[in-house]
Amino acid sequence: MAKYILSLLVSITFLYSCQKNELDVMPPNPTPPTSIAASTQSNVPYGTDTRQKMDVYLPANRTTTTTKVMIIIHGGAWQIGDKADMSSYVDTLKNRLPTYAFFNMNYRLYNGSTNFFPAQEQDVKACVEFIFNNRATYLISDKIVLLGASAGAHLALLQAYKNASPQIKAVVSLYAPSDMADMYNNPASIFAPADSIAKIVTGSIGGTPATQPTKYFISSPINYVTPSAPPSILFHGGADLVVRASQSANLNTKLGINNVARQYVLYPTEGHAYIGASLTDTFNKTIAFLNLYVL
Repeated sequence: MAKYILSLLVSITFLYSCQKNELDVMPPNPTPPTSIAASTQSNVPYGTDTRQKMDVYLPANRTTTTTKVMIIIHGGAWQIGDKADMSSYVDTLKNRLPTYAFFNMNYRLYNGSTNFFPAQEQDVKACVEFIFNNRATYLISDKIVLLGASAGAHLALLQAYKNASPQIKAVVSLYAPSDMADMYNNPASIFAPADSIAKIVTGSIGGTPATQPTKYFISSPINYVTPSAPPSILFHGGADLVVRASQSANLNTKLGINNVARQYVLYPTEGHAYIGASLTDTFNKTIAFLNLYVL
């Protein structure tokens, strides 16, 4: 009997010890994750000039590993325009890409006497670098998408191809000039005759391709396409009287020669800065493209 009682005590002690050890190794009650609120910041400087500012839209619960970034660049022939022109784009894209952070930027504009090219290109580069270097502060990842319209798309393409930023994972181009010499030599009808294009569209370059060949070359995204260029989706209207659709078509061909992931979408009856159903289709195709290539 004594032997039975001793055996029972040993068993109870063993069971208690196991339960105690299990309790000892159980983790404490997890602390609920801190909820990070969405944030909107207006006119955040990325440089010292009054035009070097951006509006920042940060999503809730963002992180440095999951929150992708889109930088939006307005058009205006490098001489006019403002980030406010792209506010409707921001609103639509925020609804369609709720986990993205958006940066809607201004840049210095050529005014006939100052801010000659490549000031605008330099501003986009500075903005990209500022955002990238402050990603820990913003709680955003290093995956950046550039979206631009018209002259803004030209600047987006230059940053993506010429400056070869590895953090640029895709570029979205809406009716962009891509070959400035061709813009001069084969102007769209609104800018004919050719001498007006130097004044209206590429005034910041100054002169003609014959007198300023280097500046025309270095301002043309098509000249910097390589196999390492990021995935690119190009949109254009076939009835564009400002920038010929051939500007995007030729760029698409160059991207294909270099085996760059790409998509070219032509709306045959649309002009420059189209709206309505075609713009809705543009957003739809943009989201599908980014979901495919920006992982």
